[in-house]
Amino acid sequence: MLDRYNREINYLRISVTDRCNFRCIYCMPEEGVPHKKQSEILSFDEITEIVKVGAQLGITKIRLTGGEPLVRKNIDELVRRIAEIHEISEITMTTNGVLLSKMAHKLKQAGLNRVNISLDTLNPEKFKQITRLGNLKDVLQGIDAATDAGLEPVKINFVRIPGVNEEDEESIRKFCESKNLKLRFIRQMNLKTGEFYPVEGGAGGICAICNRLRLTADGEIVSCLHSSRRFNSRKSGAREAFRMAVEKKPKCGVGTKSHEFFNIGG
Repeated sequence: MLDRYNREINYLRISVTDRCNFRCIYCMPEEGVPHKKQSEILSFDEITEIVKVGAQLGITKIRLTGGEPLVRKNIDELVRRIAEIHEISEITMTTNGVLLSKMAHKLKQAGLNRVNISLDTLNPEKFKQITRLGNLKDVLQGIDAATDAGLEPVKINFVRIPGVNEEDEESIRKFCESKNLKLRFIRQMNLKTGEFYPVEGGAGGICAICNRLRLTADGEIVSCLHSSRRFNSRKSGAREAFRMAVEKKPKCGVGTKSHEFFNIGG
């Protein structure tokens, strides 16, 4: 699929749930957020059919996000279904890593290729402060499990939080080098104003080469992280929603009030 600016759209990020077992200070309020009703959330059957349509149109890469994707029950079954779609060449996942120690091998066997794991500090107390609910030990075990399972290259997402974790960058660099992990630095963004930056160590945040669409947990296909343009796959059908999302994909994001990071998957 080519958009109006001749960008080839072949990447779909799928938010499989709006729920998360963390309350990270840059993503979600401490008290949490109201959750969608179960009937509003796409079933695995619906997600699979949307991916099949997307694959027919040129989607080759899938990333599963949330919320936290590993809190979605039987998520490895969804991975297996997507992996069976011939045109899909890569399935990845962005996760906080807490549940990976139990699930990494199942995910690999189901067809997951690799993972990005959020890690903003190696200081246990600060980790608790940033995530509000997380235990650093669980994430470190998840990183090791992902490596052992062959979900490589394992990528680490480090969000730069002014006044909180600047001094942690060097220890994170050394940690990643020692374990052969790929490190990506992400500056905090503002969805409402459209303030965003290129990802250091990755391809995100560069509008001229943006090749992605997003599917929300309740079935909206979103043209751009920093745009309110969205198209309902349940009401319009997946093919039409894809067509409109590509046709209306903006040259560059300008801001949105239609979603937050916790329910769009970043």
